[in-house]
Amino acid sequence: MAPLLTVKNLTIAFPRATPVHNLSFEVEQGQTLAIVGESGSGKSLTALALMQLLPRSATTPTGQILFNGTDLVRLDRREMRHRRGRDIAMIFQEPMTSLNPVMTIGKQIAEVLKVHEKISSRQARQRAIDLLKLVRIPAAEKRVDEYPHQLSGGMRQRVMIAIAVACKPKLLIADEPTTALDVTIQAQVLDLLDTLRRELQMAVVLITHDLGVVSQWADKVVVMYAGRKVEQALPDDLFNAPLHPYTQGLLAASPRLKSDFHYRDGALTEIPGSIVSATGEKGCPFRPRCPQARAACGYQVPPLTVPAPDRLVACPFTLPVKAVPHAALVSH
Repeated sequence: MAPLLTVKNLTIAFPRATPVHNLSFEVEQGQTLAIVGESGSGKSLTALALMQLLPRSATTPTGQILFNGTDLVRLDRREMRHRRGRDIAMIFQEPMTSLNPVMTIGKQIAEVLKVHEKISSRQARQRAIDLLKLVRIPAAEKRVDEYPHQLSGGMRQRVMIAIAVACKPKLLIADEPTTALDVTIQAQVLDLLDTLRRELQMAVVLITHDLGVVSQWADKVVVMYAGRKVEQALPDDLFNAPLHPYTQGLLAASPRLKSDFHYRDGALTEIPGSIVSATGEKGCPFRPRCPQARAACGYQVPPLTVPAPDRLVACPFTLPVKAVPHAALVSH
């Protein structure tokens, strides 16, 4: 069976920078792919490119975004608008800035349904109530007439999920869906997303910087740095023996539990420096921060190699590092 989504050599450019370089990955139906990395690694831009929502200052992406065999890069705005919300949906980072403050949440959910399914206002309202129940919002008949400011952050995020899954899309993109939520609400939201993924047989692209979240919810992981894929693996392989020095650094900087379920002793190990600008410098983009850097790293960007089945890594000098079991990672 062909993957539901195939991204091939996706490159996103702006007048003075190229923040995403030759990115490729695949997502199968019902699968959760996690894309992880620091702020500035190109994760959110990749998500926006999948939805054809890049800023106007960006040039048309090069490469291919194949969704069920159709290249989304080649679709015009009208064709993409027809697919957006119906076949592909997205949960944005901050629901308070994504929801319309002067429309009730019921009308915002109903708007999606009326555009794509051509149903009456009465039918759309009832469907909105049903969707609020689906995302576990209590007293849905009352909440449907409330405004975003009347809801908590967790409730607003659930409304965003209801809007996203209203038309039962085949692909759901979740861009940092638990940002600014406390740990308990994070777990509830992620559990809800996973339940909906199974019930609706959706593919999910989960954009996050939280390795604790990735360890619990992902079927496959892509690690990005400075707009490039530097490692790809199954979660067990990635967390038990990370190969790329950047992945190793991310794991070392993540809070972990000891065997007695207390936080480990000592300070976290940070990655020195900050992410490089996307200006097309020669050599490995992680070289200035890499503890294993060599002279050869300054000559060219390392190509992706296949060191083991179901694994890709962009570093010729890396050695696997034994890490803690990923079940011990703590979600931020």
